[in-house]
Amino acid sequence: MPRTARRGEGAWGWLFVSPMVLVLGLFLVLPILMALWVSLLHWDGQSNPFSSRAHFVGLDNYRSLLTEDGLDRTLFATSLRNNAYYVLLTVPLQTLLALVLALVVNQRMLRGRSALRTAFFFPSVTSSIAVSTVFLFLFQGSGAVNTLLAWAGVKGPNWYADPRGVLSLLLGALGLVDPDHPVGVLANHSILGLSWYQWLSGPSVAMCTIILLSVWTTSGTFMLIFLAALQDIPRELEESAAIEGAGRFQMLRYVTLPALRPVLFLVLTLGLISTWQVFDQVYVMSRGAPGNTTLTPAYLSYSSAFGDSDFGQGAAIAFVLLALILGLTALQRLALRERTPRTRRNR
Repeated sequence: MPRTARRGEGAWGWLFVSPMVLVLGLFLVLPILMALWVSLLHWDGQSNPFSSRAHFVGLDNYRSLLTEDGLDRTLFATSLRNNAYYVLLTVPLQTLLALVLALVVNQRMLRGRSALRTAFFFPSVTSSIAVSTVFLFLFQGSGAVNTLLAWAGVKGPNWYADPRGVLSLLLGALGLVDPDHPVGVLANHSILGLSWYQWLSGPSVAMCTIILLSVWTTSGTFMLIFLAALQDIPRELEESAAIEGAGRFQMLRYVTLPALRPVLFLVLTLGLISTWQVFDQVYVMSRGAPGNTTLTPAYLSYSSAFGDSDFGQGAAIAFVLLALILGLTALQRLALRERTPRTRRNR
């Protein structure tokens, strides 16, 4: 093909995609650049961020979050700790539950598969605000959950008012540590203003309710993704494995899971990104209470900007969170990449 014809095709291609490029630039790239500029300011959101009323402070907002001792760094470290436990529990649980549900509804001899798919997927399409409100009633002190526990002879906690970490409670019950007065290395060393004991105390009882809510509402969506991938596995592979005498566990390990590797990476990546951005459940159910044990970076960014009128601090938190998500996604991609055996060179 002549070079002039290729240039013509390239020009027509750019012409056709130019509307979408303009839309993405106007509503995605430009706001990101403006937010990056705001993160370098001390700005209350009441004036033009490019005027002299917005004070340029450089990297001071980032330094107050990461290096300078004070309330800003303590709150940010607390939000990171809470969100880290939220991610560590939510992502594996929702992925495992979604895979199990997909394997169940993928059975060809199962009756009512369509009804089961609808029932499992229904929580995912329900408003998160409505579901959060329902969970508030279920887990309150005299709610249905504590009533059921009382029937079993167990006294349920005051879920949304209990700031104690579940790991510290477990270790305290075993007599290994004193949850109220930790001593030793865990109490004398700190990271970002929080002691090692605070980092390792686990998610609070209140955060566990939000984790249960998230797992219940997101597993249905990932179930459909796994189900589509399961139905795309060639039946010849399963039949060949069955002829070779492979059992169900061997079929799952050597046939199903390797075929699901790309989809598993997709599900884990989507779960990782969404869990680090959790906001609406925290806003409705706790707003960081009790004792900031349900505070997350996304909600801290919102409260700093719209609650404290410090939009520069809120934008800085958002960009630190963005860098964290990108870094963790890259590490996850590296861990789940397809490894091919190296070929030896003949000397």
